Amino acid sequence: MEIREEYMRRALQLAAMGQGRVSPNPMVGAVIVCDGKIIGEGYHRQWGGPHAEVNAVASVADKTKLSRSTMYVTLEPCSHYGKTPPCAELIKKNGIPRVVVGAMDPFEKVRGRGVDMLRKAGVDVVTGVLEKECEELNKHFMTAHKSGRPFVLLKWAESNDGFISGKGGEPVALSNELTKMWMHRERSRYDAIMVGTNTIITDNPQLSVREWPGRNPRCITFDLKGRLPKDCQVIGKEGTIVVTENIPLDDLLGRLYKEHGITSLMVEGGAKLLQSFLDDGCYDEVRIERSTLKIGEGIKAPKILSENMTTEEVGGHKIHLKRR
Repeated sequence: MEIREEYMRRALQLAAMGQGRVSPNPMVGAVIVCDGKIIGEGYHRQWGGPHAEVNAVASVADKTKLSRSTMYVTLEPCSHYGKTPPCAELIKKNGIPRVVVGAMDPFEKVRGRGVDMLRKAGVDVVTGVLEKECEELNKHFMTAHKSGRPFVLLKWAESNDGFISGKGGEPVALSNELTKMWMHRERSRYDAIMVGTNTIITDNPQLSVREWPGRNPRCITFDLKGRLPKDCQVIGKEGTIVVTENIPLDDLLGRLYKEHGITSLMVEGGAKLLQSFLDDGCYDEVRIERSTLKIGEGIKAPKILSENMTTEEVGGHKIHLKRR
């Protein structure tokens, strides 16, 4: 079978269009090629809706071409009945003879069964095409199903002289309009946001994505001593989780995934909570917005080694990224 990576790259482009809309499902794109031309394509548009393979097949005008086509799909076709029937069965039913898969699905109800089902039906299957890129696109999904915990991003903004807030924890606007929009875009890509008790008491944040189109993540905070104000904005919000017992972070992350289905978590503050995640090694990525503003005194930003960091500029502010 001739493999052309350009078709998988197109499938990746399609898959990314589902970002922020399909979690806890993965983002998936599919392209159908016949005689060197794309005759159909689709992606998973909404959680609970048709999968990428279904939309790709539905988009083909001349279904007689399917019997001599190749499907490129970024993730192994599912083999189980969930909210939709198995995509592997759809491929068999439509007589598609060749399938090129980007990454294998780590979900316990799939894990190779989709590929096995296709091969037993006589379908020629090739796996691992642009595998790294396909796994990176779904790093939240991959981490959750391989590690049994959410993908964890630690995110904070700090002043140019290394503070995250003013004296006594007084809030200071460190983000500008553009980086605030960037932050809300990032929030829309996560299942949940976590902040500490003091952040709720001091800032009373909305923890929403009001500066970017998308769904609001669930809110997670702590109240070990009954200090949270009953009128704070996150209490009473649909899906809010308040942790009232002191448990190790590893155990807490496992519970968030197993009991609440959270596959991705952004931890935004405060400094003590962020530092505890850093010290325990309970993170996958760190993103730091470095403002041009100097505060002079206040609460110091979390400490992290600057080695192996990459940097981009957004609205005149530097955004530092570190991966574990």
